[in-house]
Amino acid sequence: MKMSKLFVQTLREFPSDAEVISHKLLIRAGYIRKLAMGVYNYLPLMWRVIRKIENIIREEMDKAGAQELLMPFVQPKELWEESGRWGAYGGELMRLKDRHGREMCLGPTHEEIITSIARDGLKSYKQLPVNLYQIQSKFRDERRPRFGLLRGREFIMKDAYSFGTSQEELEKEYQNMWNAYTKIFKRCGLDTKAVQSDSGAIGGSVSHEFMVITDTDAGENDVFYCECDYAANSNHAVSVLEETNTAGSWKEAQILDTPNTHSIDELCEFLKIPATVIVKTLVYIIDKKPVLALIRADRQVEETKLMNSVGGNDIRIATSGEIEEMMSINGYDAEKGFIGPDGLKEYNGYPVTVVADETVKNMKNFVIGINKKDKHGVGYNWEKDIKLPEIVTDIRLTEAGDKCPVCGKPLKVTRGIEVGNIFQLGTKYSKPMNAVYLDRNGKSQPYIMGCYGIGVTRTAAAAIEAHHDEHGIIWPLSIAPYHAVVIPVSTKDELQMKVANDLYQTLLKHGVEVVIDDRDERAGVKFKDADLIGFPYRITVGKTITDGLVEFKERNSDELKNIKPEDAAEIVITAVHELVK
Repeated sequence: MKMSKLFVQTLREFPSDAEVISHKLLIRAGYIRKLAMGVYNYLPLMWRVIRKIENIIREEMDKAGAQELLMPFVQPKELWEESGRWGAYGGELMRLKDRHGREMCLGPTHEEIITSIARDGLKSYKQLPVNLYQIQSKFRDERRPRFGLLRGREFIMKDAYSFGTSQEELEKEYQNMWNAYTKIFKRCGLDTKAVQSDSGAIGGSVSHEFMVITDTDAGENDVFYCECDYAANSNHAVSVLEETNTAGSWKEAQILDTPNTHSIDELCEFLKIPATVIVKTLVYIIDKKPVLALIRADRQVEETKLMNSVGGNDIRIATSGEIEEMMSINGYDAEKGFIGPDGLKEYNGYPVTVVADETVKNMKNFVIGINKKDKHGVGYNWEKDIKLPEIVTDIRLTEAGDKCPVCGKPLKVTRGIEVGNIFQLGTKYSKPMNAVYLDRNGKSQPYIMGCYGIGVTRTAAAAIEAHHDEHGIIWPLSIAPYHAVVIPVSTKDELQMKVANDLYQTLLKHGVEVVIDDRDERAGVKFKDADLIGFPYRITVGKTITDGLVEFKERNSDELKNIKPEDAAEIVITAVHELVK
């Protein structure tokens, strides 16, 4: 490809609306252009990267025994109603109607469609197990799309679904996909860590995310890990707490005046106590329903855990206005900072659900809000002075330094970008959709299912987050849009152009994807564009060609070498041929 013909326009400055480096570089280097909020055009350079990632995925999925198909992007409401997700999925589901008034949605995922395909085509245990996958665009109507391709509304994804007859078969395929994913991301030049995760809207009992570990701002989740190989993201991580004082010194329960103590710090200072003897009450709205979360005051609530504890799909903290309204409806005048679980019955037409974290169940003589302004209960005990909620579970956010639940050593924390996930779905979709096969005894049984996703466009963006410098992108060779660029310093110099064109033709002949920068531009402009775009190899034909030498540079190194043109070509050809071994 000649640079003069390549459809690319690089920018001098980063776009003002881009927050993370992958978003900034993809736009500045001419890979993508924004069409609408969270929706991007994939320009030729980007499409080459995407196709390479897709081909790596296809090769490894096919080797793992999966079969590729393609399902419709637009999906009928009826199938989503069968699974029970039409009303439960939330605002991310883009709903629409066709000209006949039929309700449809743009597919954010394809569990319902693939289950209906299996239901029609897999009738006997003799056909199982089987794994079907596709690579396709998806659409999720994100409330706040950001970070470019890392959290867009439209994106490209590989999703696979396995169907089997037993939990044993599911676990075997789960490990098969785990191994395939490890190979895929390694071939894409990414160092990933598989971490325990929350299953979210997909569902299922067991799930893992494959995270690219990064210290950039694009890291979406805290990843807690230990030397013993325990690893989990923040919405799934558990830990063992250090023993500490969780009992107050009061001999009996009483109500004390605690004026102007709206925060835990203010209450601790006023009562001269540690936060570990306070039960903190937080008010949440989950699927429009009021939920109170009780937790030891030195710890924080992990909202996904709380949402899952009540089977919810959407969570947010209640506003001050909602808290005041809730107090009024239930006959109290308390405000934020003085809320307690006792006596709050209903709000917004729903009963109040109370969830207690495991940190509070063994507390004694503790401090708690009693729904009275400027007052707190002290010396309280469960069952004697206040009832312990029926739901007691882990809703605590793990913190760095907490003890590992496996080996007891301190947990470490880093940031990660999710590029893939695997789920053990079980019968979550097959049972409600009556997707069954006949077993050896002729009896109908629901499929035991698994689900396995890879974000193709997310993988490309994550690769940039992991591989870049102040000059631009440093693509891993396997997914770079082109392997090399040949730069003649002066297009008016006949010798430079002859050698550059000979190199270009030699590389093409040996299967190297190469660009020759034939533009009549200053050498500095060409070098900057080459670094910005991220060509893995740069061969510069300049004045040293009179001595039979060209300048050779690898993008991930600052070292410049003056070597013979044929030696430069051999290095690149050998590296490219190594990719296919």
